[in-house]
Amino acid sequence: MYVRHLQLGSFRNWDRVDLALQPGPTVLVGGNGEGKTNLVEAVGYLATMGSHRVSGDAPLVRQGAAQAVVRAAVRREDRELLVEIEINPGRANRVRVNRAPLPRPRELLGLVKTVLFAPEDLVLVRGDPAERRRFLDDLLVSRTPRLAGVRADYDRVLKQRNALLKTARMARGNALATLDVWDGHLVDLGGQLLAARLRLVADLAPHVSRAYADVAGDESAVAALAYSSTVPMAGDGTPRPPDADVPGAAALGEALREQVAERRGDEVDRGMTLVGPHRDDLVLALGSLPAKGFASHGESWSLALALKLGCFALLRADGEEPVLVLDDVFATLDADRRAALASVARSAEQTLITAAVLDDVPAELRATVVQIAGGQAVPLGHGAAEDAAVDDALREEVR
Repeated sequence: MYVRHLQLGSFRNWDRVDLALQPGPTVLVGGNGEGKTNLVEAVGYLATMGSHRVSGDAPLVRQGAAQAVVRAAVRREDRELLVEIEINPGRANRVRVNRAPLPRPRELLGLVKTVLFAPEDLVLVRGDPAERRRFLDDLLVSRTPRLAGVRADYDRVLKQRNALLKTARMARGNALATLDVWDGHLVDLGGQLLAARLRLVADLAPHVSRAYADVAGDESAVAALAYSSTVPMAGDGTPRPPDADVPGAAALGEALREQVAERRGDEVDRGMTLVGPHRDDLVLALGSLPAKGFASHGESWSLALALKLGCFALLRADGEEPVLVLDDVFATLDADRRAALASVARSAEQTLITAAVLDDVPAELRATVVQIAGGQAVPLGHGAAEDAAVDDALREEVR
């Protein structure tokens, strides 16, 4: 898979940009604030319908504009898709594929796959559990798009249940009777989400372990993943043996139901749901110690990189190459980590790299370079003449 042409309108600092792209590595080079990261952020938005930098859509719309547009021609094996997202802060976004509207925007998820590594990813090792839960769930949806509905429904049920718990202390009778109904929804959706997460951790763990040994340059360096849950059956934070069976959704749902019943009094007293996948964590370990609190700065960087390289290897093993996006990371890596990352970047069907200084990027990745400056994206590498032409499929004006 690769993005053959990217067009933006009123996205971040870009009034309008048309950028032809090709397979292999492409370096977007420019000074700070010129908009190179905004370009790869837009590519990531096609895959996740979210930004890796902000939680909402409003910052993505250029100041003074009412909406932003991201449009791309994406080549998937033997077919091409024209994907367009109209970003409308405060209102529903609109999505079209091959110019046909999608009734639900989330139907886009899974059509475009990307793996992005950025300096912000250090938070996966050092940050709060919410960051790691989001990482898991985003990868889940990329692999299995239908889980976007399960994830959204679980969040909706959780919000409704929490609202009911807040009032339960003052109106116990009716509120607690209604709570039983929401409990059923919670355990059904929660069991599905837990089962999917556990299967994902089991699938991802060996890829991360291999990637960490490569990045660290030491075959004896051991990184492990484990799941820590408020539902004991789902995990206690210690790695499962590679051949261990993963519990199914029905069994996990029943285990969650037992925990909900056991904690009912505490939940009413505190006015919130205390058990479920929204309280869980992905535990990252180096050797026998948890990475958070014990890993050095260099080890944390290596583990964050290994997580993303593991994602890339997993999606590739699923049968479709994702676009690899490396946002301003080579300047922060030492020679060994640069070499390990460059090796993967060369092997990807398409790699998009941003850098403030071209010399920070390994020479073997610089065959195609795009200069970002003054609101312009100018190809400098091979094929620049033909790449500069605007694709016929994208000639429609972005408003």
